[in-house]
Amino acid sequence: MSRAKADAGGSDDDKPDFEEGMERLEKIVAELESGELSLEDSIARYEEGMKLQRQLTDVLNHAEKRIERLVEKAGEPTTEDMARSGERGSQGSNEGELPF
Repeated sequence: MSRAKADAGGSDDDKPDFEEGMERLEKIVAELESGELSLEDSIARYEEGMKLQRQLTDVLNHAEKRIERLVEKAGEPTTEDMARSGERGSQGSNEGELPF
């Protein structure tokens, strides 16, 4: 298992890592766009692509939840969850601050 996959908590050998999944999805799209597949093969590739798209979206959603934002509180840098920083950003003007 690759280090990136291990760090992401992926332990299922049947699930590709994100980069492999993206490469496979791009290949599926190219095959479908080529118009050279039979109807049955096109449907099979479409189903595979949709399943892969859902898996990749789940990986991205999980990664987004893990992202923390560095903020300064009382003169000391600390981290804050993205969800909490979104709440903070909606409570008034944060002029000069990035939205993420």
